[in-house]
Amino acid sequence: MTRTRYTKDRGLTTRMVTTLFLIGLLYVVLLGVLLAVLGKFWPVILILVGALFVGQFWFSDKIAAFGMGAHEVTPEQAPALHGAVDRICALADMPKPKVAISDSDIPNAFATGRSERSALVCATTGLLRRLEPEELEGVLAHEMSHVAHRDVAVMTIASFLGVLAGVLTRIALYSGLARSARNSGPVGLAILIIPLVSAVVYAIGFLLTRLLSRYRELSADRTAALLTGRPSALASALTKVDGQMARIPTRDLRKAEPYNAFYFVPAFSSGESLGRLLASHPTLEQRLDQLARISADLARP
Repeated sequence: MTRTRYTKDRGLTTRMVTTLFLIGLLYVVLLGVLLAVLGKFWPVILILVGALFVGQFWFSDKIAAFGMGAHEVTPEQAPALHGAVDRICALADMPKPKVAISDSDIPNAFATGRSERSALVCATTGLLRRLEPEELEGVLAHEMSHVAHRDVAVMTIASFLGVLAGVLTRIALYSGLARSARNSGPVGLAILIIPLVSAVVYAIGFLLTRLLSRYRELSADRTAALLTGRPSALASALTKVDGQMARIPTRDLRKAEPYNAFYFVPAFSSGESLGRLLASHPTLEQRLDQLARISADLARP
């Protein structure tokens, strides 16, 4: 975490370290299988892994911002938004990120960037139109908490293993590797291990990454509420945004769904047990319950 006035979340740090450790173990298992089966091709493996990681780490946030239609705005173009960001920066004692707006009626906000230098905070026109100033500040404080905790960089690293495993599985399936292996004896059976292990690693890595994503959302709510001292404003924004989602056309929500992990509130959420397990965000009830506890703690003398 960078040096700001955002409260350190030791619980989140512990969970992040534990989850990343487990993901790292999966990474070692996957590479071990690749090297054991395709040992003489290890330079190719390292080049492939390195290229995928560099590409995802350096360009994933830019691609996401472009996909969500973010365009930078000046203080003259969006004085209210810049003013809110300036106030949060002053409270948090952190550099000002780039400020952007997305022309979308979906009420939402997101932050991208691997560090404070590359950070961008964006609000949609639908969010700016619907929220009161205090509610908007709560949402922006939440998003800038992600910047302070370097959440984008952490999630990029955490999700890389799943991307790699998914790519290897697709390569194996579409190249006919499994089909040709049937007539190759023991070597063919060994080659079949690659897509199988990759598929298992992808599934486990996906679940661990989603778990980590839910941790970071709760942490961003908590630190934003403590920084502004107004958990009720953030709770009001959450309730309002979640309620307004039902009024957005389904086709628009479907277009936004691939970027759920970046958003303040996901375009779609599920109350089913399996849906919660796969969700990138905690439920609205969990978030409001945490904010209610924080509000009660702040009210104590």
